[in-house]
Amino acid sequence: MSERAREVDVRLSRQLAKVMDDAVTVPGTRFGVGLDAVIGLVPGIGDAVGSALSSVIVRDAILARVPMVVLARMALNLVVDALLGLLPGIGDLLDVAHRANRKNLHLLLRELEKEPLREPPTPAYIAGALALTVVPILAGLAVAVFTIVLLVRWIA
Repeated sequence: MSERAREVDVRLSRQLAKVMDDAVTVPGTRFGVGLDAVIGLVPGIGDAVGSALSSVIVRDAILARVPMVVLARMALNLVVDALLGLLPGIGDLLDVAHRANRKNLHLLLRELEKEPLREPPTPAYIAGALALTVVPILAGLAVAVFTIVLLVRWIA
């Protein structure tokens, strides 16, 4: 494992990906369901909480100084995950199939196996990384607000 991999402790990211995407295996299959699908069922706040928790893996990627293009792919995975939450019922099933946390962990681990970066992060990298961390959380919050507005209108 590279020097950069030793600098970043990915144990939390590994645990998070397992809990969020594969916590329980469906009996008789090799298919797992995680906490992300369960909390996504909570109208309004479930997807926002899921997005916030999922950003831990992106944080570890930033600490490992993975390339910006990889951070962008990770952010896209989380935005897609949040947008799937907009689809009632079917969105939760698609969310289980999408497995954004598992995908992001794979992207992070693949980068950690490469040669370490020697130079410190530039201000542009830090700003871009911050933006790519905040975007999925904001997408989750937008989904939460949109869902709450729809629920209020439906009830009224």
